[in-house]
Amino acid sequence: MTEILSGQDLINAGMRQGKWFGKALQAANAELQRGGSADDALAAARTFEPPPATPLRPAGAVSFHENIEAETPDEEANVAAVCQHMSELMRTPVLRAGAIMPDACPAGPVGTIPVGGVAVSEAIHPGMHSADICCSMAISVFPDIAPAALLDAVHQVTHFGPGGRPRGQQFRPPAELMARFEANDFLRDISSRAIEHFGTQGDGNHFAYVGTIKSTGETALVTHHGSRAPGARLYGKGMKVAERVRRQVSPETLKQNAWIPADTKDGDAYWEALQIIREWTKGNHYVIHDMAADRLSAKVSDRFWNEHNFVFRRSDGLFYHGKGATPAFDGWADDATDLTLIPLNMAEPVLIVRGKNAENGLGFSPHGAGRNYSRTQHKRMQVGRTDADIFADETKDIDARFFSGITDISELPSAYKNAAAVRRQIEHYGLAEVVDEVVPYGCIMAGDWEADAPWRRKKKEKAEAAARAARQT
Repeated sequence: MTEILSGQDLINAGMRQGKWFGKALQAANAELQRGGSADDALAAARTFEPPPATPLRPAGAVSFHENIEAETPDEEANVAAVCQHMSELMRTPVLRAGAIMPDACPAGPVGTIPVGGVAVSEAIHPGMHSADICCSMAISVFPDIAPAALLDAVHQVTHFGPGGRPRGQQFRPPAELMARFEANDFLRDISSRAIEHFGTQGDGNHFAYVGTIKSTGETALVTHHGSRAPGARLYGKGMKVAERVRRQVSPETLKQNAWIPADTKDGDAYWEALQIIREWTKGNHYVIHDMAADRLSAKVSDRFWNEHNFVFRRSDGLFYHGKGATPAFDGWADDATDLTLIPLNMAEPVLIVRGKNAENGLGFSPHGAGRNYSRTQHKRMQVGRTDADIFADETKDIDARFFSGITDISELPSAYKNAAAVRRQIEHYGLAEVVDEVVPYGCIMAGDWEADAPWRRKKKEKAEAAARAARQT
């Protein structure tokens, strides 16, 4: 009998080492024990060999639609960076098409899908919806309620900043939804976070905005936030699965563009988890709206919502990843209306639009005004002006509030792209039709809560203690 084969024998035969070697060696040596030759054994081993690694596509092999124009030198630099990211992104082997919206801006290392980017793929890419899964907008109309009263009520019931609601102030999502968490392999151990973070809005650019509908004068509440800790935890798990696939199938693919194959056990479970997180996020909006209504003993006459950071599977079987892009195609969800929301900044109207399913937009429209500069860069540009002066100048016509009590100048209107320009480009590229507006009265955002974060306080207290000790010696 031929000597038993080892892993080194498979490597010497030109096979790529991997976890599959165990089963391959078992089959190969079983063949030898049956009296087969070394060649027969190697042939048996090769039946377990994974397919050759899939290379990146050549640069430019898959183009993308550009629905953006630079009107200033700063915008030219922004558009150039966005296009560089998209050009590299489109080399990902399973991508079929791409597009950028008028509010596009880069985020992450080169090759990362930009905010305001759309990518169409054969698979699901967790990195293309990011940790803020299902970042979304919701509106409720409050007839006969004054904007000031509604803004005050929302301020009293909402929750901004890190973490979730403390015990005694938590709201349990519907039992049917929690049962879906428990039944899903990706979400089962996230159930406690789903309760803790329900009714919270987080930080960054998330907001509670109160205004009046231009066509009717009715007061409306518009909220903007995502799936909080449950979505972030799902994203992390999805990225781990995608990374395992990337290493085996396409090591050249950038880590942030790794994918989970569709119609596999993991793919099916992850897709279902996305739908559960979507339902949780929708409820997370409306529980805040309903608490405000209860506080005012008010009725809501109309409401709708839409996500703008999600993955949609269309009739062609492909997955449409909108990273900060609003769905503008018919029937984008079972609960979709024909209207969606596009905010611009706290001092500008929220646009109520009807999508046009533009081919050049791959069925999407912008999700907001976007940025030309990072938060840090914008803050540097304000040197010589106090935060109080900037706040007073940029919010003089609205009731702007920061939940933490500390102004975050990176969320004031000047931190965003020119709203009028974004609006012009929506029309120019035929991405959506503006049918109404919510005219601003006031807005609540998290503010710069990190300025007084616990770790900063501890650091400050430690420094003060050290200074006192030094003075006493």
